[in-house]
Amino acid sequence: MLILILFNVSCSSTKKLKVGNITNTLITNQPITSSSHAATLVELESNQLMAAWFGGKHEGAKDVGIYTAVYNGKVWSAPNQLIKPLIREGDTLPCWNPVLFKSKSQNLYLFYKVGKNPREWFGAMTVSKDNGTSWSAPKYLPKGLLGPIKNKPIEVGQGVILCGSSTESIDNKEWRVHVEMYTEATDSWEKVAVENEKGFNIIQPTFLVHSKNTIQMLSRSKHNKIISSWSTDTGQQWSHTDSLNVINSNSGIDAITLSKKSFLLVNNPLPQGKDWFNGRNVLDVEYSNDGLHWKKLFDLENQSEGEFSYPAVIQTLDGKIHILYTYNRKYIKHVAFNI
Repeated sequence: MLILILFNVSCSSTKKLKVGNITNTLITNQPITSSSHAATLVELESNQLMAAWFGGKHEGAKDVGIYTAVYNGKVWSAPNQLIKPLIREGDTLPCWNPVLFKSKSQNLYLFYKVGKNPREWFGAMTVSKDNGTSWSAPKYLPKGLLGPIKNKPIEVGQGVILCGSSTESIDNKEWRVHVEMYTEATDSWEKVAVENEKGFNIIQPTFLVHSKNTIQMLSRSKHNKIISSWSTDTGQQWSHTDSLNVINSNSGIDAITLSKKSFLLVNNPLPQGKDWFNGRNVLDVEYSNDGLHWKKLFDLENQSEGEFSYPAVIQTLDGKIHILYTYNRKYIKHVAFNI
């Protein structure tokens, strides 16, 4: 389905941003699981993408595994189950929140979580050296490390991969973000705290790169707002954690850096309601030139009811923007546009 639309957004001291040639499709019209959620997206090479998501009877069900599909620039391949639920000590543990990332060394990583729920899950990873044709055996991360919790990492130095992570307490009352640095050369992990003096309940961070050393983190929160943190030393220390005037319905977000003065955010811009899914009926793309002040660019979805959530966004080498998101927990939808 092709829609030719042009949007202009004017920000102070910023030239107009033009968006056009929007296309949208479902990865598959016939899902092989009754529920699909939490997609991730990576560019394998020019005009070729890979998506992954978790699927099964429902979130947390014992049959939930990780599924993948490949996009050749025109159509998506049929979904394929890459990771099965883990059988351990007589129990079957579902999979959660896959994250795809391709490093400068051409390693293609799939990070994911395994466990009964997000309060008890643990981190896992597998690596491909041939663009996803074959994968290493799953490897479980050291105790206390989870890897990127929802959104794509960034490479802050050769082979140093910065992962936005978070934890949810057993009683489900405290959410906290942190970062984890993975070093390819030594296959080692380092956990880095994020200052949170105001005690924000925040999870699932995504990164914006403002300069060689300055990185901004945007996090989902329980406070109807997106929360921002900053690092001026490529992610080794984090401070200035505070809320932005950006409404979020306590749902996953993702963002990308277009340039040092141009950023995109995919967000559910409504306040949260009585039920967890309230506010997920609208999903938009927002634009900023400083990471602090955001304006709506256009709506991906704006319906009276429904769940459109957990976006993943990337910019491919040809400059095109690609977004995946959950469509009513049954489908994964793909939207692409020029900018």
